[in-house]
Parts: sequence; structure tokens; C-alpha cells
Amino acid sequence: MSRLAFRLFLFLLLVAVLATGVVVWGLGEFKRPGPLAAEKTLVIPRGTGVEGIAGLLHEAGVLSGPLVFRIGARLSGADTGLRAGEYVIPARISPQQVIALLQSGKTVVRRLTVAEGLTTAQVISQLNATEGLQGMAVPGGDGALDEGGLLPETYHFSYGDKRSEILSRMHKGQRETLAALWANRAGGLPFKTPDEALVLASIVEKETALASERGIIAAVFINRLNRGMRLQSDPTVVYGLTGGRGPLSRPLTRVDLKRPTAFNTYLIDRLPPTPICNPGRASLAAVLNPANSDALYFVADGSGGHVFARTLAEHNRNVANWRRFQRQQRNKN
Repeated sequence: MSRLAFRLFLFLLLVAVLATGVVVWGLGEFKRPGPLAAEKTLVIPRGTGVEGIAGLLHEAGVLSGPLVFRIGARLSGADTGLRAGEYVIPARISPQQVIALLQSGKTVVRRLTVAEGLTTAQVISQLNATEGLQGMAVPGGDGALDEGGLLPETYHFSYGDKRSEILSRMHKGQRETLAALWANRAGGLPFKTPDEALVLASIVEKETALASERGIIAAVFINRLNRGMRLQSDPTVVYGLTGGRGPLSRPLTRVDLKRPTAFNTYLIDRLPPTPICNPGRASLAAVLNPANSDALYFVADGSGGHVFARTLAEHNRNVANWRRFQRQQRNKN
């Protein structure tokens, strides 16, 4: 072998050794735990390429440097399969594990809990104030009813989801829940349509927070409707005064009960024209399958619940007891 050939051989051997060393070093760095000292949450924006992702991870302290991550992602073919979203990044995670995490799409699951009895305006306000969602929710948008058409429950979403999509899920949930309960309703109900049942369910929702009372309160209102009596429900008066924008900032007065609105059930001989809030499934079920009761009246009992009566005379005694309790409480204060 000539001296030139020998030198070329040594050069190529050195290059091969160095290349092998670089590969071994790179593979070690690719699998080595990273510098992140504690778990953290990181958002990968939509449309971010592998170089941008590597830069974000490096700036967040997840990677010692972006190069190994970029090369590893490209060599493994993962560079086009990294998913955007909000991720919980474990401490000491390696570049290889980061790639696997971003490929899995296991993003943070966020929760939005909508309480029963909120008006649509209140739900929209809560939805628009929820962090991690995009766009604005608009009352009546996406097919949602102006009032009563949103199902109160806990909704799960991912960072970057649209508020309009959550609103559509609420509306679909209420529509499907009402349809299922309507199909299995009791006989003898004074409703011609599911929408009428929805109106009464919203009144039951606002009248009591006790699950044990919903069925009998629904029965009281149904008994009154069947007899042609006025519902005389205070929450409907409040809704007529506020328009569903929020609670009344003061107690109801006798003047309020005489103020004519389309929702004042002390004055109208029917259901209000629309629901007064978004009722939950339990109130819908109570209205469509009420308790077996012939009660026609109820009043607060001072313990968070109500006392029920079949006759006006009995009801008047209960009202007197309630007012006596109120006076005693005022005297204590």
C-alpha cells in the first residue's frame, strides 16, 4: 500500500471513529434526562414546526439545547407528527420522551362546571371568562336557545378549543336530555310540547336547591296548572324584573308582585313565555315524572326547605309560622 493510500485510510478511519463518536454521543444525549428540575405546563401553539418547538422547549428549560431534539425528531420521522396543545412536562424528561409525549397528543384536560339555575347570560359570561378557550360565545349563537337551552354540567376541553364549540355541546346536551325524558314522561301532564316542560323545569330549579324537594314542588305547580290556578312563583317575578341579567339585589316587595311583566306568574294565568334559567337534568326529570302529591301550596320552613299544604287555610298557617320565624331572626340580629 502506498503512503498516500495509507494516509487516506487513516483519515477515513479517523472520520469514521469521530462520526461513530458523534452518533454515540448524540444518542446518549437524546436519551439522557433533561435539565428540567420540576414539572411544568407548556403550550405548543398550533402551526409550530419542529424548529419552533425545539426553541420553545429549550427556552422553557426542558432541553439543554435544541439541536439534539431537532435531529432526533427528523431522523425518527416524528417531525411531522408532533401535536400542538397544552402539555404537562415531567421533570428530567429526555428529548426522546418529549417527542413521544408530543406524538401522543395527551394534552391537559381542562374543566368547566356550569351550575344549575344560571341564566344564559350568566353562562355566556362564565364561558367567556374561562381561560384556555378561543373566540367569544354569543347568546343565541350556534343554535342555542336564548334561555333554558344549555345543559348545566361539567364540560372537559383542551387548551385552544373554541368557546362556540363548548356552547354547541351545552345546547346539544340539553336538547338530547329533554328529548329522552320527554319520551318517558308520566301521563296527565299539562304540557303540549317539550319546550313547555322546559319552562316549568326552570321554575322548579329556581324554587329549591334540595334534590329531595324537586319532585313535590314540580307536583305543586302541575296540580295548579291542571286546576287553572296561577303559579305564583317568586323567581318568575325576579326574572321579569332583571331580564335574566343576574340576581335581584334586594328582597321582593308587594309592589313587585303587582308589577305587570310577561313573567309575573302572580298576574298571568299560564306558564311564562320562556324558561327563566337553564335547569339541570334532575329538575327536568322532576317535572316530567313528578311526585305523587295533591299539594297546591308551599312556603319556606326556615331550615332551607319548604313546608307543603293541600288547602289555602293550611297554607296561611304555614305562612304565619314563616313570618314569625323571620321576625324572631330579625330580633336576634
